[in-house]
Amino acid sequence: MIAKMKKLTFLIYYKEYEQFLEKLRELGVVHIFTKSQGAVENQELQDRIRLAAKYAAAIKFLQGMNVVADKHEGDAAKGENTLEVLSELQADQQQLVHKKQTLEKEIVLLEPWGDFDSGNIERLGNAGYVVNFYICSEKQFKDEWIQAYNATVINKIGSKVYFVTITSEKDVPELEVEYAKLPDKSLSGLKASVENLEKDINKVDESIKDLARTSIADLEVAQRKVYSEIEFSKVVLTGDSLADNKLVLLEGWVPEVKSEDVKSFMDNQGAYYEISNPAPEDNVPILFKNDKFSRLFEPIIRLYMLPKYNELDLTPFFAPFFMLFFGLCLGDIGYGAFMVLAVTIYRLMAKNISPGMKPILTLVQILGASTMVCGLLTGTCFGFNIYDIQVPFLQKMKEAISLDNQQMFNLSLILGGVQIIFGMMLKAVNQTIQLGFKYAVGTIGWIFVILSSAIAFAGAMEMGGTVHMVFVIAGLLMAYLYNSPGKNVFVNIGLGLWDSYNMATGLLGDILSYVRLFALGLSGGILASVFNSLAAGMSPDNIIAGPIVMVLIFVIGHSINIFMNVLGAMVHPMRLTFVEFFKNSGYEGGGKEYSPFKK
Repeated sequence: MIAKMKKLTFLIYYKEYEQFLEKLRELGVVHIFTKSQGAVENQELQDRIRLAAKYAAAIKFLQGMNVVADKHEGDAAKGENTLEVLSELQADQQQLVHKKQTLEKEIVLLEPWGDFDSGNIERLGNAGYVVNFYICSEKQFKDEWIQAYNATVINKIGSKVYFVTITSEKDVPELEVEYAKLPDKSLSGLKASVENLEKDINKVDESIKDLARTSIADLEVAQRKVYSEIEFSKVVLTGDSLADNKLVLLEGWVPEVKSEDVKSFMDNQGAYYEISNPAPEDNVPILFKNDKFSRLFEPIIRLYMLPKYNELDLTPFFAPFFMLFFGLCLGDIGYGAFMVLAVTIYRLMAKNISPGMKPILTLVQILGASTMVCGLLTGTCFGFNIYDIQVPFLQKMKEAISLDNQQMFNLSLILGGVQIIFGMMLKAVNQTIQLGFKYAVGTIGWIFVILSSAIAFAGAMEMGGTVHMVFVIAGLLMAYLYNSPGKNVFVNIGLGLWDSYNMATGLLGDILSYVRLFALGLSGGILASVFNSLAAGMSPDNIIAGPIVMVLIFVIGHSINIFMNVLGAMVHPMRLTFVEFFKNSGYEGGGKEYSPFKK
């Protein structure tokens, strides 16, 4: 169900505009569609957006430190200071890491030459000697250099020769080999510098970890403050200026149940306001108002898109089908019991479960219970068939509810037909609500044709008999002659023929799509039995190792199977819901969620 909304129109004196918005935000029930106008040009807003991005990056960076954060009530002022401190620490860290990388490169250059004191080179220079460092291949090195330039081989690495020449300033050689320019420091001095830098980097890392431990909550509060300021700025820019910019016009939306609160608030403000019902062309925000069971499935419809204000919310209508389809796709009593038990234990053991997580956990328990019930149709439990156990109670259950593969196949098609016809009924209701009853006549006609034929096929009435033909002929007349009210009769007939083609092809394909309910359940059961066979067949004939290997194969195999099948049991019912059911129910969607302007 979609909660009824009221449209609000405010007219505020420009000097009181921001003060009015602050009070409106304190009220916290009015939804305002913000506009993009002026947002790009507003430098203050752009600065806040960039600041919010910095907070998000800082929080993500600190959370990546893998440090358990202290739980405390955050402080925005401390969060602002933390962002500055973290920025300085990150800059220091980057600078130190860069210096370390530079020194490490110099160490790599110096290592082939060994550890020597650069002061000795300087003293030789003061005495009139020049020391040059060269690198060449063994083939390039010439023995005459030893005599001519006092060439001395320092090291050989692979085919490379590292050598020095010691000559007077007048006799400096010009060798056609690679000249090596070495750092001024010694190898041991460079390594000592790297060690000192590593200590400094570790100190900075510890300071960052301290921030991660103590200040994430502060950053999150400061981030929310910036987001609030961004939202406020967007709302400020949303108002339309009137009367030579002396007045500001602002529109908003409020749930009908909260309209009296807004009225009382506005009566105390002394500003002009108007509360009215939404017009058909208005883009009204969507607020769900479902029962506890249907509310659990709202995240699923949000994955697709929210309904428009003037159409049906299909959440209560697809929720039972989705629960049933999930159970059929997974179709194993043991897997369903595992889901229910695992979530129940988690809820009992977990100390702090977020309010948003609780409905999801409840949904998992419900889907697990559905899997257990649907698993009774085939008797599958962790790949074993419980109906093979010769217990009177189980044998009675087998006779009462057990279905073979052919019956499961037929059940999938029947469920598909039921959901599609149900969707067409909802389409007729939607058309009646949005456009009027006459626009639903064509859809009702097709419902008569399809539903009467399905009932006749099931044997409840004679196929081609008088009653059946009355429904078929009446339905075809409605579908052919009144599918597009206000248009020429021949146009209606043409559109009816086109609809006939779409019904004949599309409807058959839609129903066949539901075969996946049977196929997924069957494949999951087969794979589970394969893992059981592997566990029994691959375990060694050893009193100790045998059971261990068997349990390992059983646990790992079924863990993989549960993961794969749960994923499939979520995806494929969503596909049937979003494509087959939504299409046949005429679901359009495109609504935007109600999000009140508040701190």
